[in-house]
Amino acid sequence: MDSTVSEKSIIALDHWLQSPAGAYVRAWEQACLDELTADIFGFNAVQIGLPQIDALAASRMPNKWQAATRTSTEDELAFAGGCKQIAVAVDFEELPFASQSLDLVVLPHVLEFADEPHQVLREVERVLIPEGQLIICGFNPASLWGVRQGMGRLTSSDYLPNAGEFISLPRLKDWLKLLNMGATRSHFGCYAPPFRTTQWLNRFAFVEGAGRRWWPYLGAVYVVHAIKRVKGMRIIGPAWNKKSAKAPQTVPATNRNDGNR
Repeated sequence: MDSTVSEKSIIALDHWLQSPAGAYVRAWEQACLDELTADIFGFNAVQIGLPQIDALAASRMPNKWQAATRTSTEDELAFAGGCKQIAVAVDFEELPFASQSLDLVVLPHVLEFADEPHQVLREVERVLIPEGQLIICGFNPASLWGVRQGMGRLTSSDYLPNAGEFISLPRLKDWLKLLNMGATRSHFGCYAPPFRTTQWLNRFAFVEGAGRRWWPYLGAVYVVHAIKRVKGMRIIGPAWNKKSAKAPQTVPATNRNDGNR
């Protein structure tokens, strides 16, 4: 299969997101993405993958797309089609957008299920404008859920989709740094233990506040906000100072009257 995100991975993640734990993750990530994207301004934004979350719901940009692969299920395309325009790609290593054309890209759980996550990031860097912004959602291996997943692989009882390779936050930041994309903010959430039922997840809802306060980096999922930096470029605002905006009132040397003549 030529797609960078295999059909098997898409189906596994899709099924998991319908579980109580998946609904818990979707609710937290939706709230976090709404808060982040509402304050990001521009013209063009794209969400790559995972249409079960409308990552651009709160965005006020006029042009919003959902990038889907040819292996995306009919249900996924139907869900995304109701929220934004669909941009179908052969795979996420070849996005159907011009270079430096997007102000915002959101990658919800794409890198950990991609065959070539570095290439996906390089392609995202290509389509982002200078100072363009990137938001990444991922499962945190340094969490109770990550430990449970590691134990489950030994006993053939996975808690999270077994097709994914989960990326630690320090490792992800190193990848971004190599592409001159600096991480500005990181958010962690979903601190409840890895239960499988809604009843038990709800019983431990109080852990959310305690986790943010006492062990903030051990949430089951993270959301990273990064900006594409271009050396030698700096965004300049409008010249509000009229005095500084005026051209200096000097007389060219060739037009000056020389009193010695």
